[in-house]
Amino acid sequence: MSRIVVISNRVAVPKARGVAGAQGGLAGALNAALKDRGGVWFGWSGQESESDDKPIDRQHSDGVTTATIDLSHRDVDEYYNGYANSTLWPLFHYRIDLARFENKTGEGYERVNDRFAASVLPLIEEDDLVWVHDYHLIPLGERLRSRGMTNRIGFFLHTPWPPTRLLTSLPYHERLVATMLSYDVIGFQTEEWLGSFVHYCENELGADVDEASGTISHEGRTTTARAYPIGIDWGHFQEQGATGEARQAEQRFLASARHRIGMIGVDRLDYSKGLPERMDGIGRFFDQHPECVRDLVYIQIAPPSREDVESYQQIRATLEQKTGQINGARSEVDMVPIRYVNRGYSHAELYGFFRASKIGLVTPLRDGMNLVAKEYVAAQDPEDPGVLILSEFAGAAQQLDCEGEGAVLVNPHSPDFLAGAIHRALDMKLPERKARYENMVGTVRRDDVHRWTASFCDDLAVS
Repeated sequence: MSRIVVISNRVAVPKARGVAGAQGGLAGALNAALKDRGGVWFGWSGQESESDDKPIDRQHSDGVTTATIDLSHRDVDEYYNGYANSTLWPLFHYRIDLARFENKTGEGYERVNDRFAASVLPLIEEDDLVWVHDYHLIPLGERLRSRGMTNRIGFFLHTPWPPTRLLTSLPYHERLVATMLSYDVIGFQTEEWLGSFVHYCENELGADVDEASGTISHEGRTTTARAYPIGIDWGHFQEQGATGEARQAEQRFLASARHRIGMIGVDRLDYSKGLPERMDGIGRFFDQHPECVRDLVYIQIAPPSREDVESYQQIRATLEQKTGQINGARSEVDMVPIRYVNRGYSHAELYGFFRASKIGLVTPLRDGMNLVAKEYVAAQDPEDPGVLILSEFAGAAQQLDCEGEGAVLVNPHSPDFLAGAIHRALDMKLPERKARYENMVGTVRRDDVHRWTASFCDDLAVS
């Protein structure tokens, strides 16, 4: 079995998280694959250093080797805060109005990808499988090929892929997409994002597409492109749910709700998550059903992210303003309808919060997958499950709609649609809740992150 070399913007270093191997989700799955196959996880340390001569920091823990490099302040500003998160991220989430197109940040993006290639190349052995992750490192495969690498190289995009007419607003879009065809296998979260990519390659690059085999041929190379919907780490999440920490979190939630029905949202503080639009929908629900103010409490957990990017500062201010307006209009001395928490919680605590909540709100404006939706389902009591309200624009909707008998799908742009879905969830009887839960939970359990990892690596090895 070939070793695997994982390359991503950031690296999950086991010993930095306390107990080695304790993390779940994508980090846990990739660490498991590395332990099984051997290999290295390479990326940015998250630290800044002005010296490019600083040696790679290698660590070995619990059978996993990590290798990290520092970046300069200029690199972080141009590559990470700039092109990756102020150009590609908004564009890939259909927010061209927020995208910044600047030559300087584009040059920084290419420069850091060149540095990643030069730094990781000596770590890669002849028969290794190389797996590159996400929008930060789209050109990395081409940079490795230009240095003579002939290994099998795969790429997985964790975000949506935009429609062709939107992507063509990106300066030098042809060059960026052409670099992706240096990979042997390209993975997307859904068939929709895959279809958009194939459409671009065929219509803008003039590539030959074989839909039957899922291959794209361009300038002498053939690439396989497929959809690989990512899942949660079911086993790890259930283990967290069995801990005292999870039970305490559930009891804290129930006690603080004071017999009101709990509704929860857990999202990074990001404009793609539709948080201001969600607050508009909740506000509309309370306007239409003021008698429910004492029956329902909404908890929004929104840890901050990318706080150096101006658009993220704006989204936080907007969210705080909308939350304050709703609470100001509807609060009593002994209760508030919305609790807004600007911090993160452990997997065990989130399991407890999800289990205590009878409604889960996952309403991004656009999302590659959204694993919170799957975690909410996984945490429910099979005998008394809650209702998942899910945006039709989340990748998870394609798996959890269950032909209209799973999650309650909504258009997150419409406050009336969201208000109606909340009212429907509150009125939903136990038999329907159980039927919807049972339709979803099999997919969440079966299509977990370990199956996703194995599926991609197997295809990379043989395609």
